[in-house]
Amino acid sequence: DPEPTGLVFNIQKFALHDGPGIRTTVFLKGCLLRCVWCHNPESQDMRPEISFAPEMCIRCGACVEVCPAGAIQDGTFDRARCLRCGKCTEVCYAGARELIGRTMRVEEVLAEVLKDKLFHETSGGGMTVSGGEPMAQFAFTLALVKQAKAVGLHTVLDTCGYAPAERFVEMAPYVDLWLFDIKETNPNRHEECTGVPLAPIDTSLSELDRAGAATILRCPIIPGLNDRDDHFAGIATRANRLRHVQAIHILPYHPLGEGKLKRLGKAATWTAPGFVTAGAPEQWMQAVRERTQVPVRVGTFERSGTDPNGANLRRFLDAAPTGQIPFSTKTQGGATACPGLWDKAPLGLKLAPFGPDPQKSYE
Repeated sequence: DPEPTGLVFNIQKFALHDGPGIRTTVFLKGCLLRCVWCHNPESQDMRPEISFAPEMCIRCGACVEVCPAGAIQDGTFDRARCLRCGKCTEVCYAGARELIGRTMRVEEVLAEVLKDKLFHETSGGGMTVSGGEPMAQFAFTLALVKQAKAVGLHTVLDTCGYAPAERFVEMAPYVDLWLFDIKETNPNRHEECTGVPLAPIDTSLSELDRAGAATILRCPIIPGLNDRDDHFAGIATRANRLRHVQAIHILPYHPLGEGKLKRLGKAATWTAPGFVTAGAPEQWMQAVRERTQVPVRVGTFERSGTDPNGANLRRFLDAAPTGQIPFSTKTQGGATACPGLWDKAPLGLKLAPFGPDPQKSYE
């Protein structure tokens, strides 16, 4: 059989929130869920998409000339006629148009990931596969994590859990850590908010645990939707059933995905709240913590010297020469995790922090 290919929409360097250490995160397109709060709407469609920011357009006309379908005329963009070929993005000098999703082979992705091997080894990091939903491209994801393990990479898979349980069991030997989303624990509300039933997700989580897979439960909390006491109790109940769960991460909602919807030509399906109010994340964490012995924290991974992975990362940052840390525009916000990090950043990058520190330890 030919090597499977995957539709990749980003390979993020220096990812600090997607597993232990410094990681390279591979984002795959395609997800069967339609979470009303989704902050990566560009990841849902299994096809390439054109993101268009009209405020950046300089009306040079280059895109009009190369569009084979005539989808761009007089400053308008007819998405119904668009072939998603991406030719307009290749000539968009202003960066107003971006092709989201390109087909890649496993060896191409792995070659890009391995460029960061030194950072992985120094910090205790590795490769994370995220999305979208990686299990929606099962053959490609399985081949990717198999080859990653063959070359000695630590592997993490970020999943919503909505796929046949047997596929999770098949994947389990090649994944060192699962970041498993718990979005809603009330079955009716889960289907209302995500578009899919909860039961298959619970089954996949149970089967992964039975297979001995290490998991961290990642729980996005959205004010007005799932910031309820019964949901916090449901999170703790699931954690208490698992033998191999390592932690529970409470992830406060942020509204930064709204602008992406507009650039994709899509309308929001709900009225989103603003940023979470101060003090709310600590209350949510406490509501879960009082019901379980599993460690609970607000945010993702510890980056201080209080745990081995954080200590490795701190030593790496202290030793790194100025300007030699790989940054991408999607990781700058994570720099709040590492005091002194921006002293080593390339000249011109500036930090604009917002909201509560996502890396603060509340334990």
